Amino acid sequence: MQSGSPSRTAVAAARHRAAHQVLEGGRIFADPLAVTILGESADEVARRAEERPSERVLRLFIAARTRFAEDALADAVERGVRQLVVLGAGLDTYAYRGALRERLHIFEVDHPDTQAWKRARLAEGAIALPDWLTFAPIDFERQTLPDGLAAAGFDAVQPAFFTWLGVVPYLTADAIWSTLGFIAGLTQGAQVVFDYANPPDSLAPEMRAVHDERAARVAEIGESWISYFESDALHAKLTGLGFSGIEDLGPHDIVTRYINRLATSLPRTGAHILRAGRV
Repeated sequence: MQSGSPSRTAVAAARHRAAHQVLEGGRIFADPLAVTILGESADEVARRAEERPSERVLRLFIAARTRFAEDALADAVERGVRQLVVLGAGLDTYAYRGALRERLHIFEVDHPDTQAWKRARLAEGAIALPDWLTFAPIDFERQTLPDGLAAAGFDAVQPAFFTWLGVVPYLTADAIWSTLGFIAGLTQGAQVVFDYANPPDSLAPEMRAVHDERAARVAEIGESWISYFESDALHAKLTGLGFSGIEDLGPHDIVTRYINRLATSLPRTGAHILRAGRV
């Protein structure tokens, strides 16, 4: 991302969430603030999306990963979790409309430039800042996640739930495992939901072509995909950190759970959504 500007992939993800509301009526994941916070009209959102029909698959994946994360969060809240950390928050709107938001202390973590952009979008959309929300602007070149969260008032001795959506592919392996190691080390337990992708050479030719086109597009704007994981190896390393109860949805599982229960002959490799906990 460029200094002084929000992450362009955060902007793109917000547009996909808004387009899902307009074009699919929020069928997978309903977000009544998605269009408002973006600051574009519903017609403009639809026009942009319809100019790139091939992006529909990505749009539905983004809707599904948000639905998966918020379903898992709801379960965690019912089990007593009272802290939510939204890593790479972008224009995420849970703190402003989530069903259980008032039962949580919510920390939104992002680069200061992206967070400043979000606060401007909230103000322009007349979306009030709730009492249960704390912004935690962190420039990871100068500050660590534990230090940034501690400064924001995060209680490391209370259970917590972390969402980390649309971020992992852009990070180095060291950065990914540093974050997961911190979450795993919280003494009273934590859960995390994140998405990841299998290596490109594991994809079928048609999916590989789609991947390569998207990878080239994000590389052009300076936010390249860096990290990929073999699922079994990822699970083993998460288990080694102490995580358990791993739930991992690949392309087949995502489609049959959220889009078309009768779908068949779908790939097992590609983009995944994963939940893991440490108790």
